[in-house]
Amino acid sequence: MDLSELERDNTGRCRLNSPVPSVCRKEPCVLGVDEAGRGPVLGPMVYAICYCPLSRLADLEALKVADSKTLSESERHRLFAKMEEDGDFVGWALDVLSPNLISTSMLGRVKYNLNSLSHDTATGLMQYALDQGVKVAQVFVDTVGPPETYQERLQQRFPGVEVTVKAKADALYPVVSAASICAKVARDQAVKNWKFVEKLQDLDTDYGSGYPNDPKTKAWLREHVDPVFGFPQFVRFSWRTAQSILEKEAEDVTWEDSQTGDQEGLRRIKSYFSEGPRPRLPHRYFQERGLESATIL
Repeated sequence: MDLSELERDNTGRCRLNSPVPSVCRKEPCVLGVDEAGRGPVLGPMVYAICYCPLSRLADLEALKVADSKTLSESERHRLFAKMEEDGDFVGWALDVLSPNLISTSMLGRVKYNLNSLSHDTATGLMQYALDQGVKVAQVFVDTVGPPETYQERLQQRFPGVEVTVKAKADALYPVVSAASICAKVARDQAVKNWKFVEKLQDLDTDYGSGYPNDPKTKAWLREHVDPVFGFPQFVRFSWRTAQSILEKEAEDVTWEDSQTGDQEGLRRIKSYFSEGPRPRLPHRYFQERGLESATIL
């Protein structure tokens, strides 16, 4: 899987996809949706779709695809390579959501929780398949949250498609299993080849599973927390595990409340459109974290 686009910029969102098989633009297709990396405190979350004609579903099942969590890494790579070989009838697409995107979404002024982010990403991939001309007739989705509510929302969004949302759909429907394999292969590769934008000395890449309850992951977090700047962007700093370590290991910061009401020295709105040199923007680090220069010490 070519993740060169993600490696060039792993701070936001990256979409990858296979060519659309011509048969998928001619015949009714079944499409599966699943994700990998929803729970870890480290690395991206990947959402994937996989689709094929209903007439070729038995051929997809013959590949012996299964829930990616039940397969070894080598088995997942073998099955993904097989799906690539069968590109004349199997297609896929995925969205890689960076830890930075996840954390800034969840901790922004307007909260955007992980469930909403997941729902919107899955919806976006389904719409992408339709926009590419795939004749989607049936969709199977591994649920996030209550399946009945999620299914109703998707059915309203895609009234011409038969939508089924189930818990453990990756173990029930082969097309969802195939999507889970695509997502897991992409996440594993992204984590393994992660390009740290921070210049870290003595970087240890043995961070365990990345899940919050993994002692090796917790040790890695404690070792790589900066007392001023916090964690590298590989870390989802919105996770409670990361926040707890920040509270213990990093320096305290007190934010003064912004003044309200009339303030002296406020500029008129027209002044922002006057001619003259534009103010210099702060460094990306401060923009991404919403940091501003202190005016009162």
